[in-house]
Amino acid sequence: MNKGLLALITIGLVLVLAACGQTNSSDTDNSNSSQTGEATSNNMVNIKATNWEFDQAEYSVNAGEEVSISLTNNEGMHGIAIDEFDVNIEGDGKASFTPDQPGEYIIYCSIPCGEGHSEMKSTLIVK
Repeated sequence: MNKGLLALITIGLVLVLAACGQTNSSDTDNSNSSQTGEATSNNMVNIKATNWEFDQAEYSVNAGEEVSISLTNNEGMHGIAIDEFDVNIEGDGKASFTPDQPGEYIIYCSIPCGEGHSEMKSTLIVK
């Protein structure tokens, strides 16, 4: 009886440890973006916001291709807006648009978030 109980406890412990060691795919950054903010091959831009700053100063996409943009708030409550493309995401969310003209466009926080709010900006570079 003791050997059976010991085997059961051992199997249970192995299962618990295996479950604890798994990586949660939503916590891993699977994007192909470089540090310069290049969009992935499908023009996906992932923006992470903390108090009074975005994770990158610039994000680059291709003109004439649909862009999917997502916002994740890692700290505080923020939104993003890009006026020229009628993009307005409040809180964590996504939007899509197609930029036709190359140029530089301001991405700014659209939710008043405190003393650094007015400086919370990045640039979308459309090539």
